[in-house]
Amino acid sequence: MPNERLRDALHKQGLTPTELAARVKVDPKTAERWVTQGRAPYPKYRSAIAAALRESESYLWPDAYSDERRNEASQSEVAHIYPRRGALPPELWQRLLDGATRQIGILAYAGLFLPEQHPRWVPTMRAKAEAGVQIEILLGDPDGSQIAERGEDEGIGDAMAGKVRNVLAFYRELRDLENVAIYFHNTTLYNSIYRFDDDMLVNTHLYGTPAAYAPVMHLRRIAGGELFDNYTASFNRVLSKSRVVWPEAW
Repeated sequence: MPNERLRDALHKQGLTPTELAARVKVDPKTAERWVTQGRAPYPKYRSAIAAALRESESYLWPDAYSDERRNEASQSEVAHIYPRRGALPPELWQRLLDGATRQIGILAYAGLFLPEQHPRWVPTMRAKAEAGVQIEILLGDPDGSQIAERGEDEGIGDAMAGKVRNVLAFYRELRDLENVAIYFHNTTLYNSIYRFDDDMLVNTHLYGTPAAYAPVMHLRRIAGGELFDNYTASFNRVLSKSRVVWPEAW
């Protein structure tokens, strides 16, 4: 039976089975069988395919893992839980950024603390983009309803919109790089998501509480786990509703 989910995911990304085969370094006939005959790839390929197609492994191959295996793997994905963002070791952010070789994703309302507190943040992102790393930064629309509501909930009013504009001033240095895309979203965020290849920091949101004082989960992607893939899917759903910032914002 054909794998229609895989076929549809390929179509959405504008890829053919042959092009997918080249990306994950398998024979084109093998990739064709994944689609037309519904054969499941070996675990070492599933993660790479899911990342390339912006889908979760559990969505593309729902029968590949038992419920028990998924539960065990998902628990193992939690590397650490911090009671608040400020409790993270300061060097962790830069270390994760330094280690990224494929993909960096930021989904937040502003995330101004990153370039403010880490002097090497923007220069490192520029170097990563120039080396071919794909960078996607999703920020709250400073003129949108969600930024206004978040500012009101935290009791800081228009200051939240100001934070977005301030962080854009930092990221302006990345504007000319083809591997960097910066977007505005007007989405209610239940978490801020910071992805560095197969590591992810998920900063939960608490009503009326600044994100710096809310818990953070450090996740590491494991084959068969669902947490990392679920947050990745959430990131991509917001991305699908976002609009490119530049050149309109400048």
